[in-house]
Amino acid sequence: MTAGPVFAVVGHPNKGKSSVVATLSQNDAIAIALEPGTTRQSQTYPLTVDGEALYTLVDTPGFQRPRKVLEWLEAHSLAASDRAETVAAFVTQYRNEPRFNDECELLTPVIDGAGIIYVVDGSVPYSAENEAEMTILRWTGQPSLALINSIGPDDYSDTWQAALGQFFQVVRRFDAVRAPFDQHLSLLKAFGQLEPLWEQPLERAVRHLRDQRLRRREQTAGLIARALEDMMVWREQRTFTAGGLPVQPDGELAANLRERWYKHQRQREQTLRLTIERLYQHNQIKRQEAELTWHSNHDLFSEKSRRVWGVSRAYLTTAGFGAGALGGVGIDAVTLGTSLGAGALVGGIIGAAGSYFYGDRLTLSALKLGPLREGLQTASFGPVQDSQFGYIILGRAIDHWWHISHRNHAGREPLDLVPTESHWLQHLNRGSRHTIQKCFDKCRKNKELDDNSRQELALAIGSALDAYDEWRLNPA
Repeated sequence: MTAGPVFAVVGHPNKGKSSVVATLSQNDAIAIALEPGTTRQSQTYPLTVDGEALYTLVDTPGFQRPRKVLEWLEAHSLAASDRAETVAAFVTQYRNEPRFNDECELLTPVIDGAGIIYVVDGSVPYSAENEAEMTILRWTGQPSLALINSIGPDDYSDTWQAALGQFFQVVRRFDAVRAPFDQHLSLLKAFGQLEPLWEQPLERAVRHLRDQRLRRREQTAGLIARALEDMMVWREQRTFTAGGLPVQPDGELAANLRERWYKHQRQREQTLRLTIERLYQHNQIKRQEAELTWHSNHDLFSEKSRRVWGVSRAYLTTAGFGAGALGGVGIDAVTLGTSLGAGALVGGIIGAAGSYFYGDRLTLSALKLGPLREGLQTASFGPVQDSQFGYIILGRAIDHWWHISHRNHAGREPLDLVPTESHWLQHLNRGSRHTIQKCFDKCRKNKELDDNSRQELALAIGSALDAYDEWRLNPA
């Protein structure tokens, strides 16, 4: 594993240093707490892509006695030319003394050559202690950058901007919890401009991170496509000996198979979500949404899920015929969430054979009894008989992906998937819509998708991810 540039993230206690490290290193396991002193020893966190450490962040303790340290430095420095050596001498002398432990911990990576990322809380006023900290850091002579990471509701950013500009080559406002991905890359580019030796490796880091983001989106599309096929074609089965099959198909046997089918679908969706979260290196997410059960508003089959993520009867009926139009009504001419218009009435009647109608409940499946063969008979529930189910799975998966892909690793708030008012299909091109419906129809008819169809479905879902992302970022 090759090593890239090293950055020491420093500042006063409890000002967001660990949050910055977590976001820039894509590591949500880093401890972030409200009380000061959570970080007592320096910890290194490399950002690794394809086995290469593109750069390393050092999470350091906060300054505790900066004015005392500065007094010592000023008393022992003879000229401006020896300031970096004086800082190193201070660390050597007080490395094992408890009262200056934090200062020695945070200065050690800097005197070893690390660049400086100085983090302040823009929601609190500037103070003399901060000036002592910044003076000490300037004495090290290392390339430096300051981040204004506002934690509270008040805003003193303008004052901070003016003060920091006197000590640091670059000053940026950076919300470690909410900053978009492009701001991460912008920081790397800024550091590359401060130190010529870092310019090339940081340019490579920016390229790798952009490529990684594109690969993750492509992998997500494939994961969702595979989950969709699995869930739509899944069937629960039980085999009985001759004479052992219950005589009432709608009784206990049907209920048992149906509940097992529900359980499998819930677990499969949860597996998909966890896989996508791991793909984006989110391993510690807590959830705001209630535990998924088949009797709550959060379940796949609830009225709320159907209302938010489902499509209209008109869309299902017309989409069943593909990209062509019937009676002058094509897929793009049908408004989502509305009933059939007069112009599509004939097409709706004919199309009912290819796409199920639904009212307040999904048409899922029914108990099926196989023929008696060699003294054995099989009862099964599934596959799902309504394409609507696929659209609900897909809508929920796309929305979950969006929240995960835009979640910074400093985020500690529970994941709360709040539905949008706009349906994801409204932002998708007609060709991709047709591909998705065609695959759903095959699954509904229990026809296994071939490799070409799977690839087409993954590409269509990739287009859906792109369209949804564009709309969420630019709703106007």
